[in-house]
Amino acid sequence: MNTSSMSLFPSLKRRSVIALIASGAAPAFAQFRVEVTGVGMTQVPLVIIPFRGEAQSPQKISNIVKADLERSGLFRTVDAAGQTADETTRPDLASWRQKGADAIVTGSVSPLADGRFDVRLRLWDTVRGQDLGGQSFTPLPGDLRLSAHRISDYVYEKLTGEKGIFSTRIAYVTKAGSRFNLWVADSDGEGAQSALTSPEPIISPSWSPNGTQLAYVSFESRKPVIYVHEVLTGKRRLVANFRGSNSAPAWAPDGKQLVATLSRDGGSQIFAIGLNGGDPKRLTQSSSIDTEPAYSPDGNTIYFVSDRGGSPQIYRMRPSGGNAERVTFTGNYNISPAVSPDGRWLAYISRVGGAFKLHLMDIASGSVTAITDTAGDESPSFAPNSRLIVYATQQQGREALMTTTLDGKIKARLSGANGDIREPDWGPFQR
Repeated sequence: MNTSSMSLFPSLKRRSVIALIASGAAPAFAQFRVEVTGVGMTQVPLVIIPFRGEAQSPQKISNIVKADLERSGLFRTVDAAGQTADETTRPDLASWRQKGADAIVTGSVSPLADGRFDVRLRLWDTVRGQDLGGQSFTPLPGDLRLSAHRISDYVYEKLTGEKGIFSTRIAYVTKAGSRFNLWVADSDGEGAQSALTSPEPIISPSWSPNGTQLAYVSFESRKPVIYVHEVLTGKRRLVANFRGSNSAPAWAPDGKQLVATLSRDGGSQIFAIGLNGGDPKRLTQSSSIDTEPAYSPDGNTIYFVSDRGGSPQIYRMRPSGGNAERVTFTGNYNISPAVSPDGRWLAYISRVGGAFKLHLMDIASGSVTAITDTAGDESPSFAPNSRLIVYATQQQGREALMTTTLDGKIKARLSGANGDIREPDWGPFQR
């Protein structure tokens, strides 16, 4: 097996995931504990009054909505002070305004005869004295969390004008003992379902643009091989099993092909791979190691990592290949590029004094900011609205998942009870 790219970039050694469970989803992973830290500069103060009936509900809707909105970094919650209300109640908007709340969320949860729940919400603007509308859902018990995330999306969009990301999904990897698992979970890490499990690692899970498939690299054949896995059905197909190593798959924005690192010609180079077979097209022609490709959202640029200048740095090229332009100049070791969906930002990992730290570049200006103070960061991935980054890091000797705002001021730790957690990838908006 060709492992030259992994020995060059040590953080890649810790990446892993697994082989497929043909029988479908396994029981959900242990619940996460979400810890939000930091204070943002400008946050909308709002009160989320406990939903009527949620004490008898399997999920506390108001608590989920509160955690979602606080994790975004754009909101802070005002104490509901024991108040009760539902979507039919018109709150005393002036009184809540005096208490410092710019918005009020009310609602209810009630069981239906067929086993589903009736979930309703109403949003109020205390500054303008306006009813901002509401929503209703009739989920099964297992979908109550999703309904809560959709409520969070509604509140977020009404108050910011931007689409919320709380009902999207993340994929991540755990290692517990000798077992590896790939999980698909809510954006807060809850509600996880196992997609894959095996004693052998997999690296680099990557969501398709439409959110229905995951590409990944499995070691079950004792060498890196790329598969594409259908999330809903659990079916998978082999995409790349060429001589040597097949690794680091990334989707083209149109979902019609992957780019990946292959060593079929001797060195690790970047190739375009059609999903329906055919011979891969080589995009880089260097004698160095080229790996970790990532498309820009418009499909006009591929970012990648290369040591062609003597140390790992991030470069970019046209999607057809050809001449590459160096992008990172701060520090002598920069890997794992991720481009924001709005095309404005490049997140990557930089080694600083032996520590691996998450950095953020404004692509237009080239200005770079370190946004973490941890030492073992890896695998950054943007939320589909470009407002948050999920990444893996090490805390107290264990891997954990974190989300951070782009200024680094608000972080949320998603800590699992079993096994180390790594390699997150944030899925797209659902279509």
